[in-house]
Amino acid sequence: MITKKQKLVLDFISSYTKKKGYSPSLEEICKKFKLASVSTAHHHVKKLENLGLLQKDKNRPRSLSTTKKRETIKVPIIGTIAAGQPIEAIEDSNDTLLVEKDRHNNPHDNYYALRVAGDSMIDEGIFNNDIVVIKKQSSAENGQTVVAIIDDNQATLKKIYRLENQFKLVPANQRMLPFYRKDVEIRGVVVNIIRNLEPQQKFRTLDLFAGIGGLRLGFEKAGFETVFANDFEKQCKTTYDANFDTAKLTVEDITKIKPDDLPEFDFLLAGFPCQPFSVAGYRQGFKDQKGRGNLFFYIARIIEERRPEGFLLENVKNLKGHDDGKTFKIIEKTLADLGYHIKAKILNSMEYGNIPQNRERIFIVGFKNKEHMDKFVWPKKKELTTKVTDILDKNVPQKYYYNNKPLYKKIKDSITEYGKIYQWRRKYVRENKSGVCPTLTANMGTGGHNVPIIKDKKGIRKLTPLECFRIQGFPKEFSLPNNLADSALYKQAGNSVTVSVVEAVAKKIMEVVE
Repeated sequence: MITKKQKLVLDFISSYTKKKGYSPSLEEICKKFKLASVSTAHHHVKKLENLGLLQKDKNRPRSLSTTKKRETIKVPIIGTIAAGQPIEAIEDSNDTLLVEKDRHNNPHDNYYALRVAGDSMIDEGIFNNDIVVIKKQSSAENGQTVVAIIDDNQATLKKIYRLENQFKLVPANQRMLPFYRKDVEIRGVVVNIIRNLEPQQKFRTLDLFAGIGGLRLGFEKAGFETVFANDFEKQCKTTYDANFDTAKLTVEDITKIKPDDLPEFDFLLAGFPCQPFSVAGYRQGFKDQKGRGNLFFYIARIIEERRPEGFLLENVKNLKGHDDGKTFKIIEKTLADLGYHIKAKILNSMEYGNIPQNRERIFIVGFKNKEHMDKFVWPKKKELTTKVTDILDKNVPQKYYYNNKPLYKKIKDSITEYGKIYQWRRKYVRENKSGVCPTLTANMGTGGHNVPIIKDKKGIRKLTPLECFRIQGFPKEFSLPNNLADSALYKQAGNSVTVSVVEAVAKKIMEVVE
């Protein structure tokens, strides 16, 4: 199978070679088609070689050449066929498949193709995501693999056998049982199988200042692949590695990591330290004595030396106004001087992530390709349908309750409504009348009473670490290590990003570069 993009690449290589006497480089192919990376161009070329449409002299540079042109015909791909439980038969001819003409001597309108969903025919060499070419006909011999319509327009791919009073539809998978039906409509017989040997091309990301992997989760949900992760906090590694099977967290000072030592990647992700720019911090910006503000320039250094296709940077909303806007202008100019086009926007978790938390963060998206930036649009606001009560645990350990503790007498008369979020402000209780949780902060891990407070049927208590993670949009299956103190988990939750907001942004990036 050759895709439309690969056909265009093949034609470009052919015309370029005829005009100049040598083939284009991968960089030129990448530039011509505005591909995300050179590796994508290499992927297309390799596929064309495997199909026998291109050949290369390994001893000479720029030696790609097209082989003898094979005559092909177009076969419409009209939908998906179930190789498992039958699914509704729906025709949707939005794509075509090029097949060699000598395989199909009859007019091509006697053939159509279907994508396979399921594994009931694996013993016949038909696997999930393969494409089968079907010859249109209304009858079949015993043992042929057919497209069968049963049970009021339900389509399935099975071997067919005619019995005395019914049909037997047999899967080619020993773990599955056959179907028996009296009424079966045959819509064609399988004449060719196009194996899907091509792994899906994923854009690779670098997860810097990774924390517990919030940015990574959002991007992987959008289809990206993480190839490297780094953070300086050792306790983050315990949580991070418990939830990701690949690209485990490398605990190292980023200033000691050489850009050349990093793996190949397409996008850089960094929630770089926010304290220097935050209301909750010292407002020292690039002059931060602990060196945290200057860490931005290590990000810039990696971008300069490795030239990724783009990046996503995340920080507190006050970054834009710090030092009368001078800090942000330096960031903008630094990235622009590196040849990147950026857009920045402050997104609130309760508006863009359907998460009941009033959390405003600035997101900076950058692309090397200006056309990508011109096409990029921010996600639209979402209706907030998730309530705080939707993510509360029902069985909470007693240690989280203030009942019979010294603070209880000071707060019990002010905390009266079930499910509403409250905060203890040293001398008084603040009620959050908006119905959402206030911004979770790393200060939750410093002790005292910085964790938001609620009232449930058992009494007055603070949110648990797991509830804080949920208010950051982490999925239910995200695992919290048992060997970490609550203070560490609260800090990790407060330092993280809201996963669903990141996912929304990542999907918009993917729409541009895919």
